[in-house]
Amino acid sequence: MSTTKKFTVEKIDYIYERLRTQITSNESSITSQSYVFFIIGASGDLAKRKIYPTLWWLYRDGVLPKNISFIGYSRSQLTIEQIFENSHKYMKIQEDEHDIYEKFLKLNSYISGSYDKSEDFENLNSKANKISHQVNAHRLFYLALPPNVYESVSELISKHCRAASPGWLRLIIEKPFGKDLESSNKFSQHLNKLYTEEEIYRIDHYLGKEMVQNILVLRFSNRIFSRVWNRDSIAGVQIIFKEKIGTHRHGSYFDEVGIIRDVIQNHLMQILSILAMEKPRSTTGEDIRDEKVKVLRCIAPIKLENVIVGQYIGDKKSTDSERQLGYLDDKNVPKDSTTPTYAQIIVFIKNERWDGVPFILRAGKALNERKAEIRIQFRDVPGRMFDEELSENNVEGTLARDELVIRIQPDEAIYLKINTKRPGEMNFSIEETELDLTYNERYQGVKLPNAYERLILDVFMGSKINFVRSDELQEAWRIIDPILAEIEKKKLQIIPYKFGAIGIREAFDAAVKQGFIYTRTYVWEDD
Repeated sequence: MSTTKKFTVEKIDYIYERLRTQITSNESSITSQSYVFFIIGASGDLAKRKIYPTLWWLYRDGVLPKNISFIGYSRSQLTIEQIFENSHKYMKIQEDEHDIYEKFLKLNSYISGSYDKSEDFENLNSKANKISHQVNAHRLFYLALPPNVYESVSELISKHCRAASPGWLRLIIEKPFGKDLESSNKFSQHLNKLYTEEEIYRIDHYLGKEMVQNILVLRFSNRIFSRVWNRDSIAGVQIIFKEKIGTHRHGSYFDEVGIIRDVIQNHLMQILSILAMEKPRSTTGEDIRDEKVKVLRCIAPIKLENVIVGQYIGDKKSTDSERQLGYLDDKNVPKDSTTPTYAQIIVFIKNERWDGVPFILRAGKALNERKAEIRIQFRDVPGRMFDEELSENNVEGTLARDELVIRIQPDEAIYLKINTKRPGEMNFSIEETELDLTYNERYQGVKLPNAYERLILDVFMGSKINFVRSDELQEAWRIIDPILAEIEKKKLQIIPYKFGAIGIREAFDAAVKQGFIYTRTYVWEDD
């Protein structure tokens, strides 16, 4: 009889109960202290799909401070009722939740105004004072805005919407944080004139994902991994991001950024820094971010030969009308655009732990599946003890390499690919299998907060662990900027690939050239 423990549906509120306790312990000792959460850009797509639903879920689950109100602000002449009509289908309201949802609605209000006029932000400040009944209420501002208005809005908030002491202000900023190193540094300098670093929360929602946050625990609380987490044992690391959907309906925005800015410079570079950093002194935000910056500073300039970029074309044989359209078929995209929708960048970290180990960062749109994962491939076992007994299915004629796989999305999992004796065989017939920790099976019924829930709660609690510091941002842009410059000069070949493809053959070949070995279902197969 199995003795494996499972978290069952009876413990579904376990995580949220702990969050409630943490929030309560972090609240001000002044029980009458109020909070105001501002959604700047309340009429936009991000607010509609993510921010308002997240605030509702946090309120429903009882993890927000008791004395809280919400104010939406944008240029659109709307009412709060219209704002919630637009968001309603994303709220996922259950039949037994209507009463508490009505209470949540009553805590919300909306005001329209410009993004560049002082009097409108003075008006916003007055409304906040009136609603909270306090001039010193803690204030959180979420900028769900296009980047071209970040500077004016952040300046006007600082000038006109600060709370009186002891109330604090926290500013949450969505990526992109600039378009290149120069624009990013310029914006950081602008913010530094108006805010302290403790007031700025640059949000990268990938840092709020369960499995990304688990990397720290996996690495530094398990001796079995700490001894092999280096160049002596690891042959290569892949960090992969794949999406099934294309860029249609978002073509004009995407053409300004491309897959490297949109995914690799932030999401994947952040994951790399957590995977590769040295052990921090503590779990405090500054200690962790110090180590992330140190490892980013060790990344050598990227060689052009280690960069593969592509752009998807339509699959004319598909019965799906969207898959028949290529990137350039979007009317909002210039017909001569060289913006990559797929990219692979191989980087090397010049330090004692990682020298010579390739870190392969790969991201693409319009591929065959939605998936984000980390694949850590270990070196070959020395010696040829099992040469004669190798499985007949092992076409390489050598033992398959061990791999530690961390699946970030969908279906969170950690599994270790190992070699084992094939059951029932009389000799040492070997096959590859997995030690599998799939969250849906191990933690049955446990309801995990999503990335936005985690990160917004972090802001309330003042935790900076999962937010990007200005020097992290600068280093990430330093690494990527030269590649972007070469693409803009059209010095890199843009390789076409079909909507729904597994990827680009040249990218797989480049990884193999660096010593990464593909086996079984990961071997490239031509259409």
